[in-house]
Amino acid sequence: MALTRDAVFWSAFSAMTEKTVEAAARLRDLLEAPERASELAAEIKDIEHQADKITHEVVQALHQTWITPLDREEIHALITSLDSVLDFVDAAGDKMALYEIESIRPEALELVKSLEDSVADIQKAVAGLEKIKDPAPLLALCRSINKHEHEADLIFRRGLARLFKERTDPLEVMKWRDILESMETATDRAEDVANIIEGIILEHA
Repeated sequence: MALTRDAVFWSAFSAMTEKTVEAAARLRDLLEAPERASELAAEIKDIEHQADKITHEVVQALHQTWITPLDREEIHALITSLDSVLDFVDAAGDKMALYEIESIRPEALELVKSLEDSVADIQKAVAGLEKIKDPAPLLALCRSINKHEHEADLIFRRGLARLFKERTDPLEVMKWRDILESMETATDRAEDVANIIEGIILEHA
């Protein structure tokens, strides 16, 4: 049993954030080319499965390692919260394909922009955790992620209001409410990641 395997954990965090950024980009591709929904949703699903494998490997490594670079609870919370972001990106893509969406609502494009901004900031913040020299830039990234989530919440509410105001076909309303909710929840989970990162920074900086 290894005493310390720091590289394993930092490599896993890096790989997970890379998968999250990649999945968000594929979701944007799907929204910009809904005719490719089945193909792109399958790509997102594959990325999500790769992330699940990373999460499993991290949890397994926690049981095999005596000394970890962060508290065990912090490592577990961070990797599972990152995985949760991907779960909801996958859910949004899956629903787009299942519901056979042909025209894209503007709020969906706004939401995916907030999501992409969130995961880009997460990637930078996680990369900075390995060697915390100056916590200020990392804390600024956490605040930025919180801002993106707040913006996504407003976009989601506005999107729902417009759906009901337009008196669109009830089935379309249900479909889009479901899709927009998954996208907004992905930004909620990104905010959870930011909160965990902030806690780690305050504990270890």
